Amino acid sequence: MTATRVLVIGCGNILRGDDAAGPILVRRLWERGLPPGVLCADGGTGGMDVAFQMRGVPEVILVDACRSESEPGSLFELPGDEVAELPPLTGINLHAFRWDHAIAFGRWLLKDEYPSKVTAYLIEGERFEVGEPLSPAVDAAVDRLADLMLARLAGPEAAESRS
Repeated sequence: MTATRVLVIGCGNILRGDDAAGPILVRRLWERGLPPGVLCADGGTGGMDVAFQMRGVPEVILVDACRSESEPGSLFELPGDEVAELPPLTGINLHAFRWDHAIAFGRWLLKDEYPSKVTAYLIEGERFEVGEPLSPAVDAAVDRLADLMLARLAGPEAAESRS
C-alpha cells in the first residue's frame, strides 16, 4: 500500500446547491481515478473531523464553496498559512466550524503532525438554497479544478515525491 502523500478534503453541504462543490469535486476525482499516494475525503460540514483527517499527511488540499461577490464559478487558491492564524475560536459551535477553522484548529491540535503544506481552493457559489443542484458555473468550475488537480498531482513533482 502506498503511503498517503496528499489528502484532498471536500467541504460543504451536498443538500445546499453550490455549497456541495467540495464533496462533488471529491466524487469526481474518485470517478476519474486518483494517482498513487492521493487520498480523498468528503469532509461534509464536519470541520472538526477535517482537522483530525490531516494528522501526519504531508500535504492537504481543502476545497469548498465561498461567497465573495465574485463571478460565480471563480476559483481562488489560498495557501493555508494565510488563514491558519485566525482569531481565537470563541463562540464557535460545531455547525459554524468551517474549513478555515479546521486549519487553525488543526495547527493547534496536531502540532508536529500538522501537514507541511496546506492549500485551500474556493469556488465562488451562486445559489445555496436547500434542494438546489449545482449552478452551471460552479459545475463547470468543479470540473476545471478536478482537471487541474489531477494534472498537478500526477505531474513530474508528484513522481519525484513518490521515488
